[in-house]
Amino acid sequence: MTNRDDMTLTSSGFYVSQEAPIETDNPVPTPSAPAPDILRCAYMELVVTDLAASREFYVDVLGLYVTEEDDEAIYLRSTEEFIHHNLVLREGPIAAVAAFSYRVRTPEDLDRAVAFYEELGCRVERRAEGFTKGIGDSVRVTDPLGFPYEFFHQTEHVERLAWRYDLHKPGELVRLDHFNQVSPDVPRAVKFMQDLGFRVTEDIQDDEGTVYAAWMRRKPTVHDTAMTGGDGPRMHHVAFATHEKHNILAICDKLGALRRSDAIERGPGRHGVSNAFYLYLRDPDGHRVEIYTQDYYTGDPDNPVITWDVHDNQRRDWWGNPVVPSWYTEASLVLDLDGNPQPVVARTDSSEMAVTIGADGFSYTRRDEGAESMPEYKQGEYKLGHQL
Repeated sequence: MTNRDDMTLTSSGFYVSQEAPIETDNPVPTPSAPAPDILRCAYMELVVTDLAASREFYVDVLGLYVTEEDDEAIYLRSTEEFIHHNLVLREGPIAAVAAFSYRVRTPEDLDRAVAFYEELGCRVERRAEGFTKGIGDSVRVTDPLGFPYEFFHQTEHVERLAWRYDLHKPGELVRLDHFNQVSPDVPRAVKFMQDLGFRVTEDIQDDEGTVYAAWMRRKPTVHDTAMTGGDGPRMHHVAFATHEKHNILAICDKLGALRRSDAIERGPGRHGVSNAFYLYLRDPDGHRVEIYTQDYYTGDPDNPVITWDVHDNQRRDWWGNPVVPSWYTEASLVLDLDGNPQPVVARTDSSEMAVTIGADGFSYTRRDEGAESMPEYKQGEYKLGHQL
């Protein structure tokens, strides 16, 4: 929770402040062992039920490059990547996320990861040969929030394809940008990620300081991951960056030409949070993929935190376009280290969905309006566009 008296209201309608530890009634204990020094989000391992269908979506439609493949898995990377892969597609019986993988600064940071998570009583596994092709000594854990994380340093280098203009496509995906995770207790999740060394760049709160979502980074962009409120642990989306808005529009045009526009769940549009241009797609298993571009630099130590009012309908879409309910309610399961789906815990406190379904007309655009000018804004009288 944050005191609004300590924030500055900008002319753009959001608050700015300096980062402070998130308050929670049920914190994960802070380990005495130092956290590993995380560089960036590096890759995601997805379990898919039809490897051929997933290959067609990620390679033929979205244009990711195949580093290596066999009958069980496909290793993909984006144009500017030099490590072995950004995405692993592994065939399995149930669609889910096997690992959110982060690269750490040094091999010694793997020892730190083991000590950090063992002190918390988490299950930890380490493999000198790595858990996937192209990745060396690695640590996988089930963290206190129920998410499967991997940490690695050693990786096989591959050709960076930034100069291979003969291969590039109009909708070129150039980098893995971020993950987005769904948690039933956002303040607890954010506090734990701060202990792990992540910094908050933006969040969504109400007047009482309830945190509904937060964007956190290690690399100097808006986020490497975000924690959003809902039933969890689940994966909301994995995001790849393009260079320009026109790359996203080209993807939309291609999907239309292929008669696959039903893969578009939301967008294209402009986020208020992050200021990025976006498109949300669903792959053949329903895993959500964001295509993302044009956020901003956050690397200075005094980078201000931006706080959005949960009732502001421009936080999710700057143009005020509606947000489909599935974007709030549907997400991918995550697996434990044995490959079993983690139980999904219902969120019991206030959820963003209960307040408003994004930019749906039941929240304000101009702060001096609100309930007096829009009677339907009154919290609790409407939900999902229907009177209760």
